[in-house]
Amino acid sequence: MKTIEIKGHLRESLGTKTAKQLRREGQVPCVAYGGDKNVHFHADERELNKLIYTPNVYQVNLDIDGQKLIAVMRNPEFHPVKDTLLHLDFIEILPGKLTTMRIPLNLTGASAGVKNGGVLRHNAKKLLVKGLIENIPDEILVDITTMAIGDSKKVGELDIKDLEILESDNRVVVAVKTSRKAVTTEDEEEGEEGAEEGAEEGAEGAADAPAES
Repeated sequence: MKTIEIKGHLRESLGTKTAKQLRREGQVPCVAYGGDKNVHFHADERELNKLIYTPNVYQVNLDIDGQKLIAVMRNPEFHPVKDTLLHLDFIEILPGKLTTMRIPLNLTGASAGVKNGGVLRHNAKKLLVKGLIENIPDEILVDITTMAIGDSKKVGELDIKDLEILESDNRVVVAVKTSRKAVTTEDEEEGEEGAEEGAEEGAEGAADAPAES
């Protein structure tokens, strides 16, 4: 898994008034929990935006006034109007402790059904998984090369080593739906057979035709 380093500073006092002052200074109130005790700190909003506004997932190496923690991001809170980051939680990762996080699900290959005019539905962009931090990948890859029109893949069909997927087995992650311009494999085969038969009949007709004098 990719890593990112975030520097922070311990909060001297808690409360709404102090939090508002930090935000005016471009700092975001944060808390890391899951270890021996909760750690309240603040970090530069510009640094945290690198963690927030990305499709990637990261192991976060926190340096809080020299105190080193390994964590993953949780529950970003945004301003309802300005959409600026108001608060951010982190879950501390301890050796041998399972963690849960959402990781991207990306598609590979070119679907046969899409080539025939079908419509690709990528229903699950991220999946919630559980495992040791060292076993959590950057992404889950699903090969759609052999998917024809009408095919779908569900969570229960995915097999990811050393990870538990915390989603319903029946959840469809990707499907190829029909469309008005869709052509099935059977239609293609029938069209090819018809063309071959037409070519053969044309050749026979040409052979049976009387020669011109």
